[in-house]
Amino acid sequence: MTPGRHLRLLVLTKPTRSTTSVPTMRRHYATKYTAKITSTSPTGLSVSAEVTPPPPLPTDIRGYALPRRDLICKATQILLRQSPSATSSDPFSDLSDYLSSLSLHLTSSEASEILKSLNCPDLAIRFFRFCPSLSPNFHHDPFTCNRLLLILSKSTFPARFDLARSILRDMDRSNIRGNISTVNILIGLFGDTEDLQTCIGLVKKWCLNMNCYTYKCLLQAFLRSHDSTKAFDTYLEMRRRGYKLDIFGYNMLLDALAKDEKVEHAYKVFDDMKKKHCEPDEFTYTIMIRMSGKLGKGDESLGLFQEMITKGCSPNMIVYNTMIQALARSKMVEKAIIVFSKMVENNCRPNEFTYSVILNLLVAEGQLGRFDKVVEMSKKYMTKSIYAYLVRTLSKLGHAGEAHRLFCNMWSFHDRGDRDAYMSMLESLCSAGKTAEAIDMLSNIHEKGVTTDTMMYNTVLSALGRLKQVSHLRELYEKMKLDGPEPDIFTYNILISSYGRAGKVDEAVTIFEQLENSDCKPDIISYNSLINCLGKNGDVDEAHMRFKEMQEKGFSPDVVTYSTLIECFGKTDRVEMACRLFEDMLAQGCYPNIVTYNILLDCLEMCGRTAEAVDLYAKLKQQGLTPDSITYAVLERLQSGSHRRVRVRRQSPITGWVVSPLR
Repeated sequence: MTPGRHLRLLVLTKPTRSTTSVPTMRRHYATKYTAKITSTSPTGLSVSAEVTPPPPLPTDIRGYALPRRDLICKATQILLRQSPSATSSDPFSDLSDYLSSLSLHLTSSEASEILKSLNCPDLAIRFFRFCPSLSPNFHHDPFTCNRLLLILSKSTFPARFDLARSILRDMDRSNIRGNISTVNILIGLFGDTEDLQTCIGLVKKWCLNMNCYTYKCLLQAFLRSHDSTKAFDTYLEMRRRGYKLDIFGYNMLLDALAKDEKVEHAYKVFDDMKKKHCEPDEFTYTIMIRMSGKLGKGDESLGLFQEMITKGCSPNMIVYNTMIQALARSKMVEKAIIVFSKMVENNCRPNEFTYSVILNLLVAEGQLGRFDKVVEMSKKYMTKSIYAYLVRTLSKLGHAGEAHRLFCNMWSFHDRGDRDAYMSMLESLCSAGKTAEAIDMLSNIHEKGVTTDTMMYNTVLSALGRLKQVSHLRELYEKMKLDGPEPDIFTYNILISSYGRAGKVDEAVTIFEQLENSDCKPDIISYNSLINCLGKNGDVDEAHMRFKEMQEKGFSPDVVTYSTLIECFGKTDRVEMACRLFEDMLAQGCYPNIVTYNILLDCLEMCGRTAEAVDLYAKLKQQGLTPDSITYAVLERLQSGSHRRVRVRRQSPITGWVVSPLR
């Protein structure tokens, strides 16, 4: 039967004593029928016909039935809900009705072709389970099973592994013996799971022979499971059987062996690769150069690099970076710079990693002055982002002067500036204490089209406060209010903390009041800074009042707030108040840290309240905190019975540390 063709059923009537045939009816069917008249009645009203059955399905030269493409297309449309003739909500019911109406039976090869079009794992599984119900003669074969396993292997379906195991059990119950393609698919599906050995066992169970592709799948599965030893053993077995890897497989194996530092195995595979007429590419050489570089064999890496160029491979950025890094590991400064120059000559753009490797090499070898040459030879590639990265790196390495000089070079080279570079330079200058240069740079940033922002000002203000440069701090803050940008909560907190550090209590209170009247409102850090400023400068009662005010405004004091006030009360010999605050802290659910305990321990020891100090230490241990050098220093004084007001720096016999006194 051939579905979809418009063929004719012709019924002929033959009147008595007449030989004229008259067509009486024409109707379209999916299958062609031919009939001939075998008898007539005396009245000429009844006709019987002998129908020739449809020819058998066409087969290929091996005797397998050829799939009916029109049937496959129609069935796929029904299952994917693309058929306008769907009559129910269940596509499988529609498919069954369609096949029944034409008296058609689905073959396993046709089911396999239909599965090929069903990329949805759930739909494919349902169809696979449904097929045997279409006909008692339908049986799944290795091809339909392979098709479903392949769909599962390409999906991210959560239950794909359990379903694959279920299919294998069904194959076993139905005595379906898989082929080598089944094993290959299963190896790819299970990969590095414990089922990999099961896949290998199927080869023996089904009496199969592993082919080259099977070995490749197995090798990749071992590599994915980070088992380079089994991967190498698989490679040796391939060689014994006369199989060889492609360039992709070789590179994967080499990379795994190199990462696991299996150097001898890697060199053996590399030599085999060249002997087996599989020419190494730039990735191969990159792997070998990196491996020899890690071993400190810079000359060997250079030899591989030259061999790669001789064979016509064009080094890319990754190859050059790997080569420069290998030379840097061997501290070969001159050769690293030569390779870098070749990189630039061949129009291969260096990236941040390239400069970072060379910069770290020059710093380590005390030849930082040669970095100017590196920058000069690659001037056409020196973008603002590269400048910013180098400024940031030099600053982190502690070379603020070199960073500033490089920044000035960028300033003169580019018409427009880069904000990241300016921020890196500002941070570097501030960290080095060069606040005058930082203020000057902040004033001139607009010349390069970069708008100053609050973060830049906060960076410089913080450095000025840390160095107690109050006059510059005040001037910069006034300039900020006059020219912009607007101060934020961080600005105010920095100013309060800075004035407090310098002992300028009135200025700190003024800034706090300005904060209260601004669009920004005080936060817990603002209150902590003000309380610390007041308490450390002798106005403990005012600090305590601010503490109460803070609570009234809905702020919950944190461990810093309590620790600050406890220390302030302790320094003014108001130990009872310090202890009361500590108990209040615990009652409020704010857990003290080791600093809090150290402060209160010192207060109790200083007043000679030894028993309470010992109890407090026991509580510290119960909370699971680890004593530090300050704790041990206080304990040492408790044991010696010395309650001196003046602390002396000396080495702790317990830890060996020199402990700074709290007072």
